Amino acid sequence: MFKVMVIDDDESTVCLLKHVMDIEKLEVLAAYNGLEALVLLTAADSGRTLPDVIILDITMPKMDGYAFHSRLQEIARLRNIPIIVCSAMEQRMDMFTPSSDIFAFVEKPFTVKNLVETVRAAIDSRLECGPYTRISPPIKNSARTPVNSSERK
Repeated sequence: MFKVMVIDDDESTVCLLKHVMDIEKLEVLAAYNGLEALVLLTAADSGRTLPDVIILDITMPKMDGYAFHSRLQEIARLRNIPIIVCSAMEQRMDMFTPSSDIFAFVEKPFTVKNLVETVRAAIDSRLECGPYTRISPPIKNSARTPVNSSERK
């Protein structure tokens, strides 16, 4: 069973995504801030709990999405997990480097269908490429159009 880590401080969002991913036959690992997620991912036995994809909010207490992403990039066995940034803060998406492992940006409010399609695409790309290597620019929510530098200004 594929695993999705949901990192979001909003309990209702985490609950909704757990329910949706369960229907999709995907296991969910939940964390309510970046620090909690980092602790889960770096635990001694975390080899058994590494997710296939991460859904990441930006604005959270203790450790926000930017700091979490930065810390993840420092850990070799974690840096290739595809990340779907799911946040209402589209104007700040440009703070993630284009060469990073960000698979897609999904703006809140999101549609469940589009988010599930994006998660499936991230899993499929990882299966096709082995350890995750982004082969195209990150995709946005509904239109799934590439994010280029002119869109991020």
